[in-house]
Formats: sequence, structure tokens, C-alpha cells
Amino acid sequence: MDILLGLRQIRPSSSFTLNGDTYEDLIWEDENTTKPTLAEIEAGYNEYQAQHQAKQYQRDRKAAYKPLAEQLDMQYWDKVNGTTTWQDHIDQVKADNPKPTE
Repeated sequence: MDILLGLRQIRPSSSFTLNGDTYEDLIWEDENTTKPTLAEIEAGYNEYQAQHQAKQYQRDRKAAYKPLAEQLDMQYWDKVNGTTTWQDHIDQVKADNPKPTE
């Protein structure tokens, strides 16, 4: 578990110092809130992981799309030639990296 990610998920604006990678290394500096428990941090980390995983398809699509300049060129030639190269590319990327159902 990454303590920093868990903390940022549950207390994004709190002040603290992390002098290592364990709960014992956490120095709480925020006078307006109490130091979260390890269980709270773990829950925040698990929430972060779930949100991150739910958006994996977006990162996969971004990597699969051709560069914007190439897509614009595809659109131009599709219009000139009456073809659907660009639309076919977009459809293929979306089919290969489907958005998860909720």
C-alpha cells in the first residue's frame, strides 16, 4: 500500500511529513484535523486503486489512438475520397478498449 496515495485520497489538503514508507514514519502537522488511522489510510488507498482501475480503459484508448495530426489527415482524405478510415480507426480503438459497464 502507498501511504501517500491513501492520505491524498482521504485528506487532500492536510499537512504532514512522511519520513519513510510506513505509518510509523508519518508525522501529522495539520492542527485542524486528527491524524487518520492506518485503516482509514488503507481504505483511502483502496478507493484510489478502484478509481484508477475504473479508468484504465481511458489510458489504453489514449495510447491506441493515432496522433491528432494523423487523425486530421485521415478526416481530410475521408472527405475527399468518400471513405471512413478515421471513423473505422476510432471504432476499432473503442471496440478494443471498451468502457466498463457500471
